[in-house]
Parts: sequence; C-alpha cells; structure tokens
Amino acid sequence: MTLFCRHNRYTADCPICAKGTALDPGRSPRRRAGGTASRRPRSEVRPNSAAFSGPHVSAGPYKDDDGISYVVRLERVPGGVRLAEWAGSELRRRAPVLPAADLAGLAAGAIEALAERDARALADAVGQGRSGEGDTGVSSGRAGDFREELRVEAMDDDRVRVGRWLQAPRGRWELRDAAPMLPAARYAEALADATRKGVLAPPSGDERARPI
Repeated sequence: MTLFCRHNRYTADCPICAKGTALDPGRSPRRRAGGTASRRPRSEVRPNSAAFSGPHVSAGPYKDDDGISYVVRLERVPGGVRLAEWAGSELRRRAPVLPAADLAGLAAGAIEALAERDARALADAVGQGRSGEGDTGVSSGRAGDFREELRVEAMDDDRVRVGRWLQAPRGRWELRDAAPMLPAARYAEALADATRKGVLAPPSGDERARPI
C-alpha cells in the first residue's frame, strides 16, 4: 500500500481508500482463524475445609431457640479436637450448647473417635469427684499476645456452653463465634475443672456418646 493515495492524501487518513482495510478506524477486529475463543470465567468450587468431618462421637439431636435441629459432635480433626454443632451437613459457626450430662457422655465415649491417650484424658476429666463450687470450668492459654480461655459454662435448663474466649485490649473478654478446636489436653483441663466445680457430673452408663 502506497503512502499517498490518488486523492493526494495519506492513505491512512483517506476515508475512501482506507475503508475496508486494516487502516479503517471503523473496522471491527475479526477473530483469527484457528484462534482460541474467549471463555467466560467459571465459578470455582472449593472444598469447605471448615466442614471437614473426621472420626467422631455425637449427642443429640437438639433444637435451638429458632427451632433449628442440630447434633453436637466431638471429633478428631487435623491439629486437635473440635466440639461443634452440626445442622445436617452444615458446620455451625458458634460455640456449641448441649445438656451437661450429654457433654460428660461425649467425653466418656471419646475412645471411639480419638487417639487412646487423648480419649483417656477426657474420660478421666469427667470421672473426678466434686470438690468445689462454681459455674464455669476453665482452661487457660494464650493466642499470640492475648490471653485465651476454653470455658465450660453452666446455662439454663442444665445445659452448658463450650466456647473459646479471647481477652481483647483493655481487658475485655470476647466469645469467639466458632466451634472451639484445640488440643485434647485443653479440653481435659476445662472438663476436669467443670467437674470439680459441679458444672458437670460423672456420666452414667446410658449417657455415653454414640460413635459414628
């Protein structure tokens, strides 16, 4: 293609001679033959690691204040033990609540789900005699620069809540909206303290957890 056209203009600037050529500013680009067609991005489905379910024992079902049915599982997960509410196949993001007797039963039946040493520690924790008074069993620890506690708290209707609390700046304690996941030794310490204070009672034979 020559630089000047027959209309004595630059070919690229001539609306007549540039029409239909690669120099035509109004020309829409064509897809080259053999090229790859553009694709819409697909939504990626990732496994929900929080919903991992390992070997466990369960208690329930129960209903919360909204009428939602759930069970509580004591389960072995990577890195420790988790006590959690499950509504169907959904892991609930809150501290689990269940009858005190059922929590003792879960601890006593943990041999069905946990390593023998961990299961024995939990069973021994709820097998102690009462030696004091209180409404909360506590296992203290640290989370980074902050103090942290695993608490077994007495609630109404002989129920207990098992939750992880963090001490925020200025000394305020805050309950984490999640199922606690900690080493078995931390659970054993909190359960033993709760049993000594009378928050929990040693389970009878018919209160053992159901293995899954």
